[in-house]
Amino acid sequence: MSARITASVFTSHVPAIGVAMDLGKTELPGWVPLFAGYERAREWIREDPPDAVILVYNDHGNAFSLEMIPTFALGMAASYEPADEGWGPRPVPTVPGHPELAAHIASSVIQQDFDLTLVNEMTVDHGCTVPLSIMFGLPETWPCPVVPLAVNVVQYPVPSGRRCLALGQAIRRAVESFDEDLNVQVWGTGGMSHQLQGPRAGLINEKFDTMFLDRLVDDPVGLSEMPHVDYVREAGSEGIELVMWLIARGAMDDLDGGAAAREIHRHYHIPASNTAAGLLLLENP
Repeated sequence: MSARITASVFTSHVPAIGVAMDLGKTELPGWVPLFAGYERAREWIREDPPDAVILVYNDHGNAFSLEMIPTFALGMAASYEPADEGWGPRPVPTVPGHPELAAHIASSVIQQDFDLTLVNEMTVDHGCTVPLSIMFGLPETWPCPVVPLAVNVVQYPVPSGRRCLALGQAIRRAVESFDEDLNVQVWGTGGMSHQLQGPRAGLINEKFDTMFLDRLVDDPVGLSEMPHVDYVREAGSEGIELVMWLIARGAMDDLDGGAAAREIHRHYHIPASNTAAGLLLLENP
């Protein structure tokens, strides 16, 4: 008996998506096409709900500041309160943790030579809570515990795509050695193409985003070699968040000789608050 990774979820974590849900605006004409694309994902996760989610995201200056930004920070706590990002915390439930699984992942991954920062207390911002809302809606309590993994994509240097893919592989090995029968999903969040400041503010590159989704499914190893300058040039300064999707992709079986991942659903919409929003579901056969 052991845990297993059954699927990966890849999704944008645009803060305005959470605001639209919190304020009951999802039926407004401008939001309907985006949220319609989430219905299949919510149906899928209801059919086979995970026992735990490892949620890869980036903090936006709430749990961490420029005084200290760890490259990879693993949440070890029993719970995580939604952060106040300047206009009050999102009106969503406290995020439940899974300290036992987190401790096991930490031990295994560090022994695989990844230097994780272990965080025993932190808040989680929209990078974590918006993906939960995308997949689960607005429940009174989140339906499963979460192990948050915060990745630095704010202060350069940021980790390479190759390093992120390898971390996903290490996480898969860690989960598979956890002595409990758990259905675990790994979620990679952030992106897609967007830039929030400077002369290129508002940049969206549909061609790049489509290429990224295609290669994420069919050529993740090759995609992991793409240099940071390509992300920034083609997808905008915040497009670098997409390297976090490679962690979730690395956790799939086919990256270690297993059967090819099965694509369940794909959704892409522009614009969502001046950004491109993507969603991809992959299952291990």
